Amino acid sequence: MKNAHDNQATSPNVNYQRDMRYVFKPSSWILGSIGIWPVAFRGIGQHVSIIALVLCNFALGFAIVPCILHIIYDEKDLNIRLKLSGLLGFCLTAMMKYCVLAIRRPKILRCIEHVKNDWWQVKFNSDRKLMMKYAATGRRLSIISTTSMYIAGFIYHTILPFCTVHKVGNETIRPLVYPTYSQFYQTQMSPIYEIVYLAHCVCGYTMYTVTAGSCGLAAIFVTHACGQIDVIASRLEDLSRGKNFERSSDVNQRIAAIVSGHVRILRFCAAVQEILQEVCLLEFASSIFTMCLPEYYCIVDWQDSDTVGLTTYFLLFVSFCFNMYILCYIGELLMAKSTQIGSTCFMIDWYQLPAKPVRDLVLVIAMSNHPIKISAGRMIDLSLATFGNVLKTSLAYLSFLRTLVM
Repeated sequence: MKNAHDNQATSPNVNYQRDMRYVFKPSSWILGSIGIWPVAFRGIGQHVSIIALVLCNFALGFAIVPCILHIIYDEKDLNIRLKLSGLLGFCLTAMMKYCVLAIRRPKILRCIEHVKNDWWQVKFNSDRKLMMKYAATGRRLSIISTTSMYIAGFIYHTILPFCTVHKVGNETIRPLVYPTYSQFYQTQMSPIYEIVYLAHCVCGYTMYTVTAGSCGLAAIFVTHACGQIDVIASRLEDLSRGKNFERSSDVNQRIAAIVSGHVRILRFCAAVQEILQEVCLLEFASSIFTMCLPEYYCIVDWQDSDTVGLTTYFLLFVSFCFNMYILCYIGELLMAKSTQIGSTCFMIDWYQLPAKPVRDLVLVIAMSNHPIKISAGRMIDLSLATFGNVLKTSLAYLSFLRTLVM
């Protein structure tokens, strides 16, 4: 992918390259490994993303299909079926999110270019500080989400399967992360066993990367929008003095620049909402129906004194909670920030401005009366209240599950 700005141009932001690495490095590494993030390779490297998409989807299908057959035809124990259904639900949700992100790649690229253009055009150090403040928040959320998911996933795939002895009759079998259909008996033979186990690990890496990467991408885009809103608010506060505007601009030109910047933010947020709506809906539905299962597994392992299982499922539960919390937190943050521009219009020294330009601020106030929201499939607005409802619903399902099984 060729940079949008050629080498002959000079950015007003002298720290542009360093800022871009700071903002995008976590997400580019995470999503780039599964073919979602646009790469800058040439020649055969241009096909790296397609190869990664094919391999990761193959690994997901390689684990999911035998697991479904095992649940339907082989497994009779209800508790084990519940464990496997939770795992299967998470796998299917991750696969659907992966497909959505792959389909939305061109729009993700346009949003990335939008963010780059905003950083490219930074002229004042005060604006850069405001943007860096929110960039740090987005980066921090992305790193914490990724770390928690990978730690829990590493334990689940490399430690938990080997902590118990697996037997069929008198024969000890080598464990796999995801169960396979009994007719596929060759999976216990070398080197087929090692290949299958490796494919299961690739499947797990893909699932955790998709989950953490989508939350990190949402955090980066939304926090960037919040930073741009703070820049517009600072412009409004400086409207009468004009220190953060072009020196030759008058009040009308300043208001025009503010309105133009506000419209640009609204368009960017609409594009981000279009990218994230299906991902947020899948995450919301998955959180409601699968978060109760790690809670149930923790109770069972606590009763069985299974320390490794308890630790693993507790970490998975915390990771699921944190990913849902990230989406709800950034949704709440964006709603609060988007109304800030309208309230700032009321608080500026409007009495020091000519009457006609002041009337033009009514447009900015009108646009701010409708807060920007991140929704799950345009049905449920993500906020901290939504996160509380998800937790309450998962606990209600847990109570029902305990009554049904125990």
